[in-house]
Amino acid sequence: MKRREFIAALGGAAAWPLAARAQQMPVIGYFSGRSSESETQYATAFRQGLEESGYLEGHNVSIEFRFSNGQDDRLPALAADLVRRQVALLVATDTPSALAAKAASTTVPIVFSTGADAVQLGLVESMNRPNGNATGVSVFVTQLAPKRLQLLREVVPDARLIAFVVNTNSASGPPQIREMQAAAQAIGQQILVLNASTEREVDEAFTTIAERKAAGVVYSASVFFQVVRQQLVTLAARHAIPAIYEWPEFVAAGGLMSYSSNRSEAGRRIGNYTGQILKGAKPADLPVFQSTKFELVINMKTAKAMGLTIPPGVLAIADEVIE
Repeated sequence: MKRREFIAALGGAAAWPLAARAQQMPVIGYFSGRSSESETQYATAFRQGLEESGYLEGHNVSIEFRFSNGQDDRLPALAADLVRRQVALLVATDTPSALAAKAASTTVPIVFSTGADAVQLGLVESMNRPNGNATGVSVFVTQLAPKRLQLLREVVPDARLIAFVVNTNSASGPPQIREMQAAAQAIGQQILVLNASTEREVDEAFTTIAERKAAGVVYSASVFFQVVRQQLVTLAARHAIPAIYEWPEFVAAGGLMSYSSNRSEAGRRIGNYTGQILKGAKPADLPVFQSTKFELVINMKTAKAMGLTIPPGVLAIADEVIE
């Protein structure tokens, strides 16, 4: 063998283990119906949970991110693309994404987050024994609209009419309407149900809210609303209408109040489960984790700008108050 050929062969042999190690690094397919910006807190918590399980992005695991930006009809294609890329595992962080992942593969492990009943959705056979290729976290989301109504009524106790804005294109929209109507009837509160499934319909909903002189707004749980978060907050401020939202990110952006499950807890748990599966655990053997932590966040700057006084009892139970 000539010296030049020998050196080339030696260089190739030295590089081979690096290439092999790169190929052996597991790849996680992470996708969501949100935008990358609205996913930030969840993704950060996910990475923390993953690191707690011994996996650090770029070191011994790689993550492929995909976002549909509130367009649920894009999710099946995103899931199918990740499966074609032979990812080691799919992480789906909302209900539409979880359903798309489940439809895309019956063999690739799936870790999901959902605010709906995972058994009724067909994601798992039971909460304690999933018995399939999927497991994850169940958070209280769609069930919290009546609690949000109660909290808003304490801030605007004389409200004759309160609007409930719903994305009816979401599968969880109709059940939330039924729950809210039942809760409002039980306490004698008149509500105005409005659909907002596009940015234009969001504007139209606020026009109707102003015309009907609604004293406040409760938003349904919706991935789409998270994507258009700033639009919702800006409209509430422009019309000086108190509103309560799904997640703390709305309040950080200038919204009045939010009441939700603890997103960081759910994200870390998904990261933990992902790490366990990468180490060999089977989704079928990991019980669906049910989140029990809730958080109320209040923006006092927004309250003062609207001329609102937050009752001491509400402030006392707040987990975070933005001054």
